[in-house]
Amino acid sequence: MSSRNNKIQVQVFNESNQKPVPRTKIQEVVRRVFASEGIKEAEINVIIVTDEKIHELNLEFLQHDYTTDVITFPLSENPLEGEVYISADTARNQAVEFGITLTEEILRLAAHGALHLAGYNDATPEEKKIMSTLETKYMHAGQS
Repeated sequence: MSSRNNKIQVQVFNESNQKPVPRTKIQEVVRRVFASEGIKEAEINVIIVTDEKIHELNLEFLQHDYTTDVITFPLSENPLEGEVYISADTARNQAVEFGITLTEEILRLAAHGALHLAGYNDATPEEKKIMSTLETKYMHAGQS
């Protein structure tokens, strides 16, 4: 499987004051999720933001008055279009908590957001377990 697919477009924007992982790694993870999940055409924006910004988005669009690590907005289904917002601040804190690098945590969150866009949910413990297993699979696939 090639990590380059011209019909799966992934753009990464850094709107935080954190130096995120290289854009190409985020793009590769999102493309890997979609290719493996049978999504052949997509336009996705991954936006790295601050805790303040993700809190604003969470409150405005989901009516949740708290900070979170990742929020996904599906915009259309065919072709798939969507946005994945990742909080660099929360990712940094979770990386420390989980004993992993910031890069690994941002890649996990990118995979998580892509899985939501691919139709997965994490409302129940079983769904969370499935998504967690897939996040790990996709963020480590292709690494030697």
